Amino acid sequence: MLKPRIEKVVVNLNVGKSGAPLENAFNVLLDLTGQKPAKRKAKKTIRDFGIRQGEPISCVVTLRKQVAIDFLKKVLPVVDNKLSQSSFDKQGNFSFGLKEHIEIVGVKYDPNVGIFGMDICVSINRPGNRVKTRRKHKTHIGNKHLLSPDDSIAFIKQILEVEIV
Repeated sequence: MLKPRIEKVVVNLNVGKSGAPLENAFNVLLDLTGQKPAKRKAKKTIRDFGIRQGEPISCVVTLRKQVAIDFLKKVLPVVDNKLSQSSFDKQGNFSFGLKEHIEIVGVKYDPNVGIFGMDICVSINRPGNRVKTRRKHKTHIGNKHLLSPDDSIAFIKQILEVEIV
């Protein structure tokens, strides 16, 4: 019951504009993950960037269970299987970014598509964590059951063979 697990991996690919570049990013995420991404809309109008409120500007996909672990094993070699200590938050979750999606093994450059960077956020928790997020009968989780950054780092080193810098 105390063994940590990877709850989900969220892959965000922000283009900053709608139209053809967003469709290309949508197809890139679809090819990389095998799941259909969701488009996210701009929260505010930013005139200098040419972004209007409500305009779709990014794609996001959430991976769970074994698909999430397989995706992490595919993208971590891009960052040389190294993560920074500062990438971990107080709850043991971590995130990192890729500057170019073409660095992933098996992805080839297509001049019609272009190059996209992406943010990858990994959420780690222990079984039984749902009691604090469920709709009915919410309860607090005790301090012994909460995940610390040190527990999370040890788990990631064991599962994904990652070096912490």
